[in-house]
Amino acid sequence: MKRRTAWLALLLVPMLLPARAPAAVRVKDIARVEGVRSNQLIGYGLVVGLNGTGDKSGVEFTSQSAANLLERLGVSVSPQDIKLKNVAAVIVTAALPPFARAGQRVDVTVSSVGDAKSLQGGTLLLTPLRAPNGDVYAVAQGAVSIGGFSAQAGGGGVQQNHPTVGRIPGGAMLERDAPLPSLNEGHLDLVLDRADFTTASRLAESVRQAFGPKTARALDAGRVRVWVPEARAADPVGFLSALESVTVEPDAVARVVVDERTGTVVLGQEVRIRPVAISHGNLTVQVVPYLEVSQPEALSAGQTVARERAQVQVTEEGGRVLLLEPGQSLASLVRALNALGVSPRDLVAIFQALKAAGALEARLEIL
Repeated sequence: MKRRTAWLALLLVPMLLPARAPAAVRVKDIARVEGVRSNQLIGYGLVVGLNGTGDKSGVEFTSQSAANLLERLGVSVSPQDIKLKNVAAVIVTAALPPFARAGQRVDVTVSSVGDAKSLQGGTLLLTPLRAPNGDVYAVAQGAVSIGGFSAQAGGGGVQQNHPTVGRIPGGAMLERDAPLPSLNEGHLDLVLDRADFTTASRLAESVRQAFGPKTARALDAGRVRVWVPEARAADPVGFLSALESVTVEPDAVARVVVDERTGTVVLGQEVRIRPVAISHGNLTVQVVPYLEVSQPEALSAGQTVARERAQVQVTEEGGRVLLLEPGQSLASLVRALNALGVSPRDLVAIFQALKAAGALEARLEIL
């Protein structure tokens, strides 16, 4: 009963209902305009003000960075003479959102690169953030929040969350505008999040129905080209807003996703099976060790001898054979597997066997 309950908890109740047509979704939920994306920024800086939890003296790049910083501030000191426990070298990362403008603030993540124990209570000093091409797009500075703590004393300690990675909400200010996409020759490309020929064709047809017969064409499984109508050329933002609101019914390949590490199995609604008989039974082997003592006869010269023995007990659960008819849906497959009383981990082996037998009409993906 427990095994069946675990399996029922794994598959949600709505999956046992009869198959329904997929609901229409907005274009903005399954596709994006090519060129409209975030850009990654990275920088190297120092966090100061730590309570003895910074990098040790053996981390040379921290001492060198601190010496260079003091040199720029008018203080000349040799890196060999610096012994810092309240300073940590960090890597600062951020995402430059599309259409961002100079003066806008974005969140940053601060991660230790030395042997600092905690960034709690630290302050990030002015750090330039660069794009992959080397241009500086933002500067970051502010108090680091790690959302936890770390304390040690007398050989013991307590820790909450991860103390060597922190966040600075709004910690970076943009110094220049983000790159802007442009409409090349009056058209734009929609890129699907999951490439599919059927979805691309349906998307192009939905756009044509909304804006005209010659406004969209599917270039491949992952891209649809849309031409801006002449009546909308003066208001591209309004046209893009209307385009994102167009609805389309996406299609997808039937999949069975299996995570062997956790025993999780996720079945797509379009999964179908061919005629197949399934039998499942568990074999349990239990080995119980014990000592066997051999006593010599009275007044004899023999010695007492103890030998290790083992008692082996084999238990095999009775299996039932269930026949699944051709073309049956996910609900039929779930009911059959529930009748067998299999656990989620048993499903991993069952689905692999179904795929090997050619009876599973779906892609089997193992994580």
